[in-house]
Amino acid sequence: MTCRFKILGSGSSGNSSLLITPQARILVDAGFTTKKLEGLLEEAGESLGCIDAIFITHEHADHAAAIAGIKKYPSIKLFANQATARVLQEKHGTESRWQIFETGSTFRYRDLEIKSFSIPHDAHDPVGFCITTGHQAEVFTPGKKIIWLTDLGYVPDCVPELIKTCDIVVIEANHCPRMLELDTKRPWFLKNRICGKHGHLSNEEARDLLVKVSSPLWTQIYLTHLSRDCNSRERVEEVFQEFKKSMPCVVTIIDAGEGGPFYDIL
Repeated sequence: MTCRFKILGSGSSGNSSLLITPQARILVDAGFTTKKLEGLLEEAGESLGCIDAIFITHEHADHAAAIAGIKKYPSIKLFANQATARVLQEKHGTESRWQIFETGSTFRYRDLEIKSFSIPHDAHDPVGFCITTGHQAEVFTPGKKIIWLTDLGYVPDCVPELIKTCDIVVIEANHCPRMLELDTKRPWFLKNRICGKHGHLSNEEARDLLVKVSSPLWTQIYLTHLSRDCNSRERVEEVFQEFKKSMPCVVTIIDAGEGGPFYDIL
């Protein structure tokens, strides 16, 4: 049976993705107000009340803002590691809702297998997710694999091997270094944070990782978390031009503040 995937929104104003499988409807991150998230899901023909679980990469508002209003949806499970859950619990008060996993662990939820891995970002214990679809009988039978790589200042050693085995890659191409340097809205310390070891990947850093791995398994790559002021679709297109020519997979740029269409995972 077909699974469906959709990026609801991406960028500094909010991040959330929807994955629908035969046994689950989940979100990876919920970085909008609850009202905004409800609207995005309604536009996709879904509803927040039908979501089974939310998997949270870290506590920053552009990835977890909706937790403040999730109380009115008591059936939604919230998955996070201990440090992330503690910060959000103290801020929003959702004590009984948390499903705690250990960073680096692999666990199952319904017909999904979720691998968490540590990423370098200025949060308490930020993670990426590698999620495998499948079906459950006596033994989990793996299907397609999706990886989330956003909000990381550099590429950890584990990441190339992880993305090599994936079918769908969601990776940030956050900023153009030259546009960031010339930006007049951000003070120097914020610019240093963005391009530092616990900030965000530039267009070139994202491209270099993908060129290095160049997996034949990839069917879809999403370039996400674009900065509204320090990046542009044109800059991303320019940097990834040769890579796109060399790869048979689809490369989709998600504009800042926007989402993408449904992708059917066969």
